Amino acid sequence: MSWQSALACWAVKRFLRPETAKPELDVEGARAYASRRIWTPRVPKGWRLEPRNESGEWLVPETRPRATIFYLHGGGYYFGSPRSHRAITFGLASRAQAAVFSLDYRLAPEHRFPAALDDSIAAYRRLLADGIDAHSIVIAGDSAGGGLALATLLALRDAGDPLPAAAVLFSPWTDLTCSGASMQTNEGRDPMFHAAVFPRVAAQYLGAADARNPYASPLFGEFDGLPPLLIQAGDTELLLDDSTRVAEKARAAGVAVELQIWSGVPHIFQIWAPFMPEASEALTRAAAFIGASVFSPEAQRPPITSMV
Repeated sequence: MSWQSALACWAVKRFLRPETAKPELDVEGARAYASRRIWTPRVPKGWRLEPRNESGEWLVPETRPRATIFYLHGGGYYFGSPRSHRAITFGLASRAQAAVFSLDYRLAPEHRFPAALDDSIAAYRRLLADGIDAHSIVIAGDSAGGGLALATLLALRDAGDPLPAAAVLFSPWTDLTCSGASMQTNEGRDPMFHAAVFPRVAAQYLGAADARNPYASPLFGEFDGLPPLLIQAGDTELLLDDSTRVAEKARAAGVAVELQIWSGVPHIFQIWAPFMPEASEALTRAAAFIGASVFSPEAQRPPITSMV
């Protein structure tokens, strides 16, 4: 573990984890925190940022992009935005030489399931309607956005839409029943969360919907026919089993999966790039996966699980 990762873990444990022990969610407080992030990365040289009204934002290179990343931010489905996750999207774009569209999907509790999924499906179809080849698109997301990315793949496949070349999932939340064993084994080890917060967040998003609906909890879906997946997670995360169980189930369905488990990092540690070396390395690996997937969409990768 780098000293930067140790500092990040200390900071989230000191300032964020106590909030997750409270009996009620502070929706407005979380949204205010996400909107006032002290540090926001500059637009990379040779790129331009193009806000698209309320639908999201594009980061586009001046030269022809090698791929298009369709990004879904995290935040428990109730906070976060394209702006709050620019450290990830800008880092991915510059490393992969890819254009990035980051979707500003509707948030709970004002817009419960399936509003976020409906927005994601519609945005992906707009990319195709605008002439972007599905084989040049990689869908990506973190935490709730990672679960949403996987749910979007299931819904697109079921509807018969052309699928993207691959998916990149950073600590995805894939099980809104919160039944993974790591919810118990990593309680007290996860520097960011107490396990009790997840059922409250899930209920706020789901409303009256069944938590086992695969479009809300994609872990419970069938993975046949999905494109290759890259999954990155931390070994102390409460959500670790949301990654490992998806990887196991996807491999059983014949999907090429690369699972990377990082040691001693906080949830969605990629957002700490470039400060944290582990975050920068993770984004570099994700960019390499994106490039290989887009240039060789039919290539099959061996199932890999690595500890970093």
